[in-house]
Amino acid sequence: MQSSTPKLAVRRWWAIMPIVFITYSLAYLDRANYGFAAAAGINQDLGISKGLSSLIGALFFLGYFFFQIPGAIYAERRSVKKLVFWSLILWGGCATLTGMVSNIPSLMAIRFVLGVVEAAVMPAMLVFIANWFTKSERSRANTFLILGNPVTVLWMSVVSGYLVNSFGWRHMFIAEGLPAVVWAVIWWFIVKDKPAQVSWLSDQEKRDLDATLRAEQAAIKPVKNYREAFKSPAVIKLCAQYFCWSIGVYGFVLWLPSILKSGSTLGMVETGWLSAVPYLAATIAMLLASWASDKLQARKVFVWPFLLIGAVAFAGSYLLGSTNFWASYTLLVIAGAAMYAPYGPFFAIVPELLPKNVAGGAMALINSMGALGSFVGSYFVGYLNGATGSPAASYVFMSVALLLAVWLTLAVKPQGSVRAGVAVRS
Repeated sequence: MQSSTPKLAVRRWWAIMPIVFITYSLAYLDRANYGFAAAAGINQDLGISKGLSSLIGALFFLGYFFFQIPGAIYAERRSVKKLVFWSLILWGGCATLTGMVSNIPSLMAIRFVLGVVEAAVMPAMLVFIANWFTKSERSRANTFLILGNPVTVLWMSVVSGYLVNSFGWRHMFIAEGLPAVVWAVIWWFIVKDKPAQVSWLSDQEKRDLDATLRAEQAAIKPVKNYREAFKSPAVIKLCAQYFCWSIGVYGFVLWLPSILKSGSTLGMVETGWLSAVPYLAATIAMLLASWASDKLQARKVFVWPFLLIGAVAFAGSYLLGSTNFWASYTLLVIAGAAMYAPYGPFFAIVPELLPKNVAGGAMALINSMGALGSFVGSYFVGYLNGATGSPAASYVFMSVALLLAVWLTLAVKPQGSVRAGVAVRS
């Protein structure tokens, strides 16, 4: 078994990870580009006030919040393949329709529905990864999934800047929505839910992988149902932690272009390039953190220190004020990288705490609380920026949220959730 593992691992990484990465990249593209439309004049064109703009930007996360758990349960019990196929078609359609809206109610409805149809994607993809990768690989596998987030925003920031500068925000939404529909067709023909269904693994490789995954499940304390899993103190704390963490992340993602635009005399193309830099740093930080987490089989120690760095960087931006644009911008780059770095280790915690029958639902619950935090972060950061005319208050808000996330991470005690002798390392 040992001798076949390296060969097996290489095949799985090359076959599964590009699919996972592209799928989540397209999802993230269509949720994050609203920030560029806001910076490029959608508010003036549709008569949207600053307060309403922050609400519309955040409505996505309200729809995203409500449909996480049903999607995860379907993925766990039925099929990731079917669920993601229909989600791709529906969210690509909603994203494209955003470029055709002519009034505020239709824009609000589309943003909410976009959140609904994208809600199942993250938990479904985490279930998918758990079907294909072992404990010692999972932090890196999760990171390649979530890398779709910063890598997409990195190139989207540049491309969207050019699109809105050359054609306007309507054409940006249309051009960036269509790829999801095309990818849905490709997804349907190349994806299988489980290793047993593919032809590119040998029977021995399938048996080896299945035996390893079964052995890992046997080491985890049994949990009867979702109710028991959701009441676990560790899951409750992780929900609260991810809520606070997401306030910082999505307050940053959605409004960074507007913050940079208002704090300088830069045009949209330059704003796009500057908006991309934090995500380049984030990509590097995520890869390093996930590699070290898997290497040392430690999770928490690769989560809370990064969030603390993010909190300090936001506080530093606040203290510098609006008169020190480049120094403040440098701290924003650091904050962005630090907030993204822990995603792989964080989402590796739950499958090590809970058995397969409930892990997907628990990850969906945690992710739904993250969606609620994203709604709060994107709404209040947009509101504070508009109400005060400066990002200073929102820097304080995001810094405090990340400090709470640090404290909650340290409060999680995963060792109590596994059988004796198989404790999860912090």
